[in-house]
Amino acid sequence: MTAQEVRLCGLLLQEHFGDVVEKVGTHLIRSGVLTLRALAHETKLPLDLVKKSLCVLMQHGMCAFGAGRRGPAGPVEYHIICERILHMLRYPRYIYTAKSLYGDTGELIVEEILQRGQMTMSSTVKTVADRLTHNMPEGQSMDYSEVVSAFSRLVETHFLQRCPPMASAESSSSGADNTPLPAVTQPTEPEDHPECYKLPYINLTGQGKRRRSSEDGEADPRAAKKAKTDSSERGDEGIYWQVNFQRFHLHFRDQAIISAVSCKLDQTSSEIVRTMLRMSEVTTPTHAAFTQALSANEIFRALPSSYNIARPILDQYLTLLVDDPMEFVGKTGDSGGGMYVVNLHRALANLARATLESVVQERFGSRSARIFRLLLRKRHLEQKQVEDFAMVPAKEAKDMLYTLLSENLVQLQLTVTTPVHASKHSLYITSATLLQVGNLIERRLYETKENKRLLEKSQRIEAILASLQATGAEAAQLTEVEEMITAPERQQLESLRHHINKLDSSENQVDETIFLLESYINSTQAPR
Repeated sequence: MTAQEVRLCGLLLQEHFGDVVEKVGTHLIRSGVLTLRALAHETKLPLDLVKKSLCVLMQHGMCAFGAGRRGPAGPVEYHIICERILHMLRYPRYIYTAKSLYGDTGELIVEEILQRGQMTMSSTVKTVADRLTHNMPEGQSMDYSEVVSAFSRLVETHFLQRCPPMASAESSSSGADNTPLPAVTQPTEPEDHPECYKLPYINLTGQGKRRRSSEDGEADPRAAKKAKTDSSERGDEGIYWQVNFQRFHLHFRDQAIISAVSCKLDQTSSEIVRTMLRMSEVTTPTHAAFTQALSANEIFRALPSSYNIARPILDQYLTLLVDDPMEFVGKTGDSGGGMYVVNLHRALANLARATLESVVQERFGSRSARIFRLLLRKRHLEQKQVEDFAMVPAKEAKDMLYTLLSENLVQLQLTVTTPVHASKHSLYITSATLLQVGNLIERRLYETKENKRLLEKSQRIEAILASLQATGAEAAQLTEVEEMITAPERQQLESLRHHINKLDSSENQVDETIFLLESYINSTQAPR
């Protein structure tokens, strides 16, 4: 765990959960594994606050616990799962993907589960139906069955999965299991649990209800008690669901491959690749180098009818994809009109290469990009060879190589070439990059903090306007409320929102780059 990753995890925890959770989480990251008492002592926080912070982290799958160094009889120890914290960077992408695939209902289901970490199906359905009903015109409401249908589709396509059972952790803490900490607390794969994607039967009928807040903002205690009683009679008690981040990441990877094929060839070629990926999206293992082999006949039957691609045309496109230098599609046999696979590892390698070349060209110019591209192709070269092959003067080549070296884009290696150990310099490309999104988050938080008063005023006025519009207020009254924000304040507010939107967009772009490079690195480590 690098210093930048620790800093980024701290910023994400602070933004989503506050200062106390950030302090507990960051200290756990740096310390590795700690008991509850040790964590409270070292952070100098009250024990009750540390307990609540750990509960928040465990609710979102960012913290795990298990038997400590003293074995099952000793105190339980906790450690942070940093990968889950970094997934918070992609929460907007997860929600947008759910919206694009399953509409507003799918969007709200994923949003609710991400906000709460894990939820039962019945609780999710009721909450989402109530939210959709509240935004509908008066007299309309969302039926629970429609939300159940969207939830079921998300589970069928593996975007949602059951939370792993906690039996192993409970038995270890009670002394029945002497398994060491990593074996107890590491997240398990979905296929390890046969009922991971099995939907329970829930006793939930009716429609969503509108929120009726009282004048003083206090909820009716009788209504809360009734809701608690109803929740215990829905039939899915103890069955909690979470977002399957790995499945979303596979979808992101597939979309990147489809987009690359569309840019390199044409829309029809990308639709053929999309069909192949869709047919094998659930059956292909997570870290597989290739999709499952599909015959040309199967691909032809699965193509959308709106494209009207004749079978001879499909064969020509498949041949074109196989012969393309990018090697996105490979042919593995001749049965069924030909057996074809999508070469996932090769596709990710090409995407990572293109991303790195683009970064180098934008930051250091076309000549540096030429040298970088040359090193990618040749793997390692001496400085004199770089000058000759790239056709760059010696002084310029030396300066460019030093710049790339200082940015960790290339690395210097000493090689032994003669019996007297005369060393020569050789250069090769590094396989890792550092996360750079922390500065963007810090800047966004700073801008928000500096303009906190103006943002709060704007939110209060927007709430008043929404309330007046709901009660049918006159236009003059609405105009009077809108004028509570002066012209200079309105201009400052627009400028602030523009800056924050640019920072958000930059965060997403940097994360997309990180995701592509991480996916490629993971694919190189998987067996092929």
